[in-house]
This record gives sequence, C-alpha cells and structure tokens, in this order.
Amino acid sequence: MSEHRRARSVGIGRAHAKAILLGEHAVVYGAPALALPIPQLTVTASAGWASHTSDGQGDVSFTMTGSPSRPMVTEASDSLHRLITEFTTTMGVDGSPRLDVIIDGAIPHGRGLGSSAACARAVVCALADLYGRDLTEEEKFDLVQTAENVAHGRSSGVDARTVGASAPLLFQAGRVQELNIGCDGLFIIADSGVVGRTKDAVELLREGFQRHAGAQDRFVHRASRLTEEVRDALCDGKAEEVGSRLTEYHELLRAAGLSTKGIDALVEAALTAGSLGAKITGGGLGGCVLAMTQPEQAREVTRQLHEAGAVQTWVVPLRGLAKHAH
Repeated sequence: MSEHRRARSVGIGRAHAKAILLGEHAVVYGAPALALPIPQLTVTASAGWASHTSDGQGDVSFTMTGSPSRPMVTEASDSLHRLITEFTTTMGVDGSPRLDVIIDGAIPHGRGLGSSAACARAVVCALADLYGRDLTEEEKFDLVQTAENVAHGRSSGVDARTVGASAPLLFQAGRVQELNIGCDGLFIIADSGVVGRTKDAVELLREGFQRHAGAQDRFVHRASRLTEEVRDALCDGKAEEVGSRLTEYHELLRAAGLSTKGIDALVEAALTAGSLGAKITGGGLGGCVLAMTQPEQAREVTRQLHEAGAVQTWVVPLRGLAKHAH
C-alpha cells in the first residue's frame, strides 16, 4: 500500500494534454498506437476542506474555471464523483467533511487532447497530496481509468497513460513503453474549433467495415505498418519519413470518411507552408490537426494554419520531449 505522509489543508495536482501521433481507431482493433504528451497545455486541480461540514459522507463540490458548457460540467462532475468515491474506498480514507475541488485547465474539450483524463489525473494527484498519500503510477492510472470509463464507456487507457507521461509512448497489445527519440523538429497542434464526434466516427468506421469485405483487415494492416514505420523513423532521426507517414495516415482516415473539409484545409495549409507532414489527430469529424515541422518553417506554418481557420495553435518541440526518453 502507499506510504503515508501528514495530510495537508490543501492538495495540488497537475496533468497535461495529449495527442495521438498515429494509430487512432486502429488501436481498438489491436494495432499499435503512438501518443504524444503536450506539456504546454496543463490542468491544475486543488482539493481542500469546505469551511462547513456536510451530513452526506463524501459530499463534494466542483468548480471548473473558464466557461465550459453545461453538458461538459455535468459529464465531468459524474465521472469525478465516481473517481473520488473510488479514491476514498481504495485508499481507506474518510470521505467527510465536505471536499471542495477546483479545476483550472487550458485544454479545450472535445478536441482529442485528453481533457477528461487530464482533469481526472490532476484530481487524483490533488487528493493524494491532500490526504498525504504517495501513489504509484499504476494506482494513478487505475483511478483515472475509473473516471474515463464513466465519461467514455470502455476506455483504451491511451489517454490515462499519456496525460502523465514525459515522453512519447508506444501502445501495443495492452503494453506501454517510452519511445526513443532521435529526431529534431517539432509538432504544431492546430485546433479547428470544432468539437470532434468520436462516437459518430467509431460508428461510421464500423459501418464501413461491415459493408465492404476485407476493409477492416486492410485498414488495420495499413495503420499498423505506418505506425511501426514512424516509431522506427523517430528513433533513427528520419524526420522527413515521419512527416510523409503522417500525411499517409491522414489519407487513410480521410478515405474512411473521418475527416472534414475544415480539417482537410488545415492539413493542406500546413503542407503548403512547408510542414514535413500533417494529419487529423484523435477520433475525427472535427478536433485538431497535428503537423510535423522543422523549426525554420514553424512561423510560416503557424501563420497559414490560422489563415486556414485554426482558432489556436501549440508548438511541441521533440527535443524537449526527447531529453526525458530512456
């Protein structure tokens, strides 16, 4: 069991965003996936005791900063209430008196950037700090998965792992490992401003597989090969190869009907401005585009992405992540 520290009056926890580099959708069918931590986009949670006590054990109030939509607050509240119940049960701590939890996050919701998992991890770490518990990574993962399964149904675990990772990760057959990074360059994440519709995208892909014999096997085989080639190219320092495979993966998803005109316009803008490759990232039908770019092209790529409709962009240098990799 976890070590005990003296409980505090306020606990603080942090987590960050994530993006899928390659493997979205295919990972559900057993293919590998690569995920990228985005340390520039963070969530901080603080947990403390309310000034008044409550008769109801485990009573919790949540405050989310910014202006999240009412459905988002309701969904987050449901999953985080479950998370806190699981935490108090697993850790053997008393849920009273009333908890006040404040979540301050910069990760836009519904863009495939792992906002729900990052909120859950930040809350787990804040509770651990508040109660004076040292949690292992596995304990944190299991608790975050509790919230993710409420929010999304059965969750793959990619988000729950990556929002706490310091290096890009490879997911394969239920195992996860850090990637060796030998590449320079950077990824530019562009937000289309449109909430992605993951459940619709999953259903669209499934229907396509059912209509066309062999389509699922072809999709999964192609996705697996591209993902494995990018894993090797990242390790070997072949940035151009990483870029070209990203664009090929976008074409795979676009052919399956998972892109949109707006997303395609962002991909085209990134390529026109000199990116080595670009693709939609996440579930699809909205969300974000990810572009592999050399530093000297970054300003022009960013400019053209905004001209093409991006509402915000973030730059993730590979060098900053590579120093953490084993």
